[in-house]
Amino acid sequence: MLSRRLLRIKVVKALFAHLKSEADNMIASEKNLMASVDKAYDLYFQMLALPVELVRYAEQRQQIARQKKLPTYEDLHPNTKFVDNAVIRILAESDSVNDHLAARKLGWSQYPDLIRTLYTQLCESDYYKEYMLGGTRSFAEDKKFVEDFFKEMQSCDALDDVLEEMSILWSDDLCYIVMMILRTLSNLRSSHTELRTMSKFKSGEDPEFVKTLFEKSLVNYRSNIDYIEKFTRNWDVERIVFMDNLIIVTAMTELTTFPAIPVKVTLDEYIEISKAYSTPGSSTFVNGVLDKIVESLTAEGRIRKAGRGLI
Repeated sequence: MLSRRLLRIKVVKALFAHLKSEADNMIASEKNLMASVDKAYDLYFQMLALPVELVRYAEQRQQIARQKKLPTYEDLHPNTKFVDNAVIRILAESDSVNDHLAARKLGWSQYPDLIRTLYTQLCESDYYKEYMLGGTRSFAEDKKFVEDFFKEMQSCDALDDVLEEMSILWSDDLCYIVMMILRTLSNLRSSHTELRTMSKFKSGEDPEFVKTLFEKSLVNYRSNIDYIEKFTRNWDVERIVFMDNLIIVTAMTELTTFPAIPVKVTLDEYIEISKAYSTPGSSTFVNGVLDKIVESLTAEGRIRKAGRGLI
C-alpha cells in the first residue's frame, strides 16, 4: 500500500500547486491530488512490469543470435539464467499485474530505447555478472536478484527521464514505490502461482485522511499562517521560505484533526519532508517552530489524542 509519508507529500505538493497558481477551485485541486495518488499506484504496476520487459528483450536477442549464419557456441547455448528467472516469470504471468496494466494502458512497449539502455546497464553491473556466473539456481537466488534490480533502479538517470516523460505526477515517487515492490517480493514464495499485489491503501481511512488533510489545511491556511507568525518573530522573515510555512501548516492540521496519529509521528514525518523538499536548514526551523506550536496548541486544548495517539 502507498505509505502515509507519500500521501502526506502528495498533499503538500497539491497545496503548493493550488496556492502558487492562485487557484480558486478547491474541488478541482482535490481531484488533481487524488489523481496523483492514483498515478503513484500505477507506477507500482508499471515498475513490476519492467524486469519482464527486459527478459523479453533478452530472449529476442538470444533468438536472433541463434539465427546467425555462423552462430558461435555461446549463440547456440546461451546462459538462460536471467530469462528463466522464476520470480520474473511469476511477475509476467500475474493476472493482477497484467489486468491493471491493461486497464490503465500502461507498459513499456513505446520505450524500446530505454529497454535497450537498461539491458546494457544490467549486463555490465556486478550483481548481474555474479548472478549469471553462480553455479546454482534457486528461488531465493532469483528473488534476491530481482530485489537488487529494483534497488538499482532507484538511482537510474535513464529511467528517471522516461518516467518524467510518462507522467510528471511520478516525480519523486519512485523510491516509495520500490519500497512497496520490495515488500511485495518479500512475501513471495516458490509455491505461489500468483503475485499477491498490494492494495492502494492500507485501510479505508487513507483516502479520507488525504482529502481531509488537504481540505482543512487549505481552508485554515491563512489563520494557521497567522498562528505560526507568533513563533517566528525572532527569525529573519525573508529567510522563511514558502515551503517551510506550508509544511508547518499541514502538520498543524494533522496535529489538530487526527486524534489517532501520535504527535511524535506527525512531527517526525514533516521534519523528514522538510529535509527532502525545502532548504538545507529547513528541518531545524520546522522542528523548532513545531515544538513551540505543539506546546501552545496542547495548552489551548486543540491537540487531543486518544488511544495509541496519546502524547
